[in-house]
Amino acid sequence: MQDDKYVILYVEDDPDFLDSMRVILESKGYVFVGAPSAEEGLRAYKNSKPDLIIADLMMEEVDAGTNFVRELQAIGNKAPIYMLSSVGDDLNSTADYSTLGLAGIFQKPVNPDNLLQILKTKLQ
Repeated sequence: MQDDKYVILYVEDDPDFLDSMRVILESKGYVFVGAPSAEEGLRAYKNSKPDLIIADLMMEEVDAGTNFVRELQAIGNKAPIYMLSSVGDDLNSTADYSTLGLAGIFQKPVNPDNLLQILKTKLQ
C-alpha cells in the first residue's frame, strides 16, 4: 500500500492498453504503476512493492509474460498475479494457470467492471 491505497503493477507493451488501465484503476483510487516490458516490470516491482500484479502474456517476446511470472516467483513475490491475454478464454479452459502461480487470467480487452470486482475481492 501507498498512502492507504492499493498499488497495482500493470506490465503491458501496448501503450493504449497501459493508458486505458491507468484511467480505470486511478479513477477507482488505486495507485497505478505501469511498465512497458517484462524487464522494466521487474524494476517497477522492486521499486513499488505492488499489492497485485497484472501482466500481459505476450509482450516483446512470446514467453515474456510467463518468464516475468517465473522471475517474480524466484525473488519471492507474494502479491497475486493475473495474466492478461488475447487468448484468455482459451487459456482458461486449456491451462492450469495455478501451476504458473497465477491468481487468474483476464481476456483482452478487459471488462472494467469485472476487473474492478476481482480487485476489490482479492485485495479486501
